[in-house]
Amino acid sequence: MVELIEPIELHTVPQMEMTDERFFEFCQANRDYRIERNANGDILIMSPESASSGHGSFRITAYFAAWEESNQSGRFFGSSAGFILPDGAMRSPDLSWVLNERLKSISDQDWNKFLPLSLDFVLELRSPSDRLGALQEKMREYVLNGAQLAWLLDPAPKQIHVYRPRRGPEILDNPDK
Repeated sequence: MVELIEPIELHTVPQMEMTDERFFEFCQANRDYRIERNANGDILIMSPESASSGHGSFRITAYFAAWEESNQSGRFFGSSAGFILPDGAMRSPDLSWVLNERLKSISDQDWNKFLPLSLDFVLELRSPSDRLGALQEKMREYVLNGAQLAWLLDPAPKQIHVYRPRRGPEILDNPDK
């Protein structure tokens, strides 16, 4: 049985509030860690993904990279890219996509930091050590912050949880496509 590993959650507000710039600098100084920030300003430090999840992420990225090449209406970003969401959270989804039209407003300076925008599409791949409830909450957060479509892939039961604005989650069991 795989042990569930909770992220380390550091409560910093109000004692040590960080601007987006300071948080970016904090993450750069600690590059060996997977770090996110929730809307409350709490810093989340997560363990690296398992080998099975790492391989799954690689394959998913390859599929979407091929689609991006043929479609060219937006850009995909991997799990290392950080995004400052409208609610102030900084998240790094396993895979995300933004329409080119929305990326035009990003300054050259912002391209070298966490991008300050909501995502159009988000994908999270559940690792054996991830708590399903925490990932489901994260998916709701993405949609509440502007994502038009969010997929949570759960390999063990072969399910895809589909999230869209103004709708409840839809669960697809063992879909063919």
